[in-house]
Amino acid sequence: MVPCSRCGRPSVIHQRYSGLNLCAEHFEEDVQRKIRETLRTYRIFSRGGRVAVALSGGKDSSVLLYTLKRIFSHRRDIELIALMVDEGISGYREDTLQNAAALADRLDVPHITLSFREEFGITIDEIAERDLHQAPCTYCGVMRKHLLNKRARELNAIALATGHNLDDEAQTILLNYLRGDVDRLFRLLPKRPKEGLVYRIKPLRRIPEREVAIYAMIHGIFPRGHGSCPNVPRAMRLEVKNILNEIEARHPGTKYSILRGFDKIRELAPDIHVDLHRCERCGEPAGGSVCKTCQLLEGFRAKPLSHKSKNSCPDVRLGSSAGQSE
Repeated sequence: MVPCSRCGRPSVIHQRYSGLNLCAEHFEEDVQRKIRETLRTYRIFSRGGRVAVALSGGKDSSVLLYTLKRIFSHRRDIELIALMVDEGISGYREDTLQNAAALADRLDVPHITLSFREEFGITIDEIAERDLHQAPCTYCGVMRKHLLNKRARELNAIALATGHNLDDEAQTILLNYLRGDVDRLFRLLPKRPKEGLVYRIKPLRRIPEREVAIYAMIHGIFPRGHGSCPNVPRAMRLEVKNILNEIEARHPGTKYSILRGFDKIRELAPDIHVDLHRCERCGEPAGGSVCKTCQLLEGFRAKPLSHKSKNSCPDVRLGSSAGQSE
């Protein structure tokens, strides 16, 4: 066993980007430090309030809830509530919802399950059966954000926390660079919420995906009994993920460099004022007269039924966060 660089005990991880070998205790300290530093940048926790946590039952959102519970365990003025979404993906979502509920109960965190069927009258399985120009992943990402924001707002949450990790952030940044989509790139910056939108935070954005998985295994919260979503995109995001992993293997720290470089251009972000309206269909915040969710659903319902293989997932819009973990 390789000794820990800080105490000499057996290490559980070698961080190639830092050159450190860390035992379980010092690895825990390192993860907690990065999360605490990230939370401080949001500047919303000096006062109390309710924090909604998007909990899918996967490793990222499970570690998110676990770490937030530990960090805020001494804060009686901070209340966590887990929001779980049933998109209607048979053979997959049932297991992840069970994992999510079991973890929330273990941590004594109240949880609510939201349903695409109940909210929108449709499921992702039904969307995936249609021959559509856009991937079911695109629908899923937009509809999930819509539903999570709506419920978090109804709960008067001061923030909605999602489980996006360092790999997710680096992939999205690079995708937008490759596309030349500066406007969408700047949308990744945390902004004070406008009326009707809850402040979205990403406490794990500095934790590599591999370290999230190791942390989950150490603490016995690694989800079991399911694979990846059957509608997982197989387009450019997956290509960028593989490319980044190859570069990271040869040049450790590349993903952190991408994130640091992006953070340095925050001050260059234009102060673009976007007027939000109430969607004419559902009443939720919208950039125009009709929100993106209602536009997608109206287009879906107008499309004639044409069955296709569920495994054929068309290209996903480059700037979409549908491919990011939650």
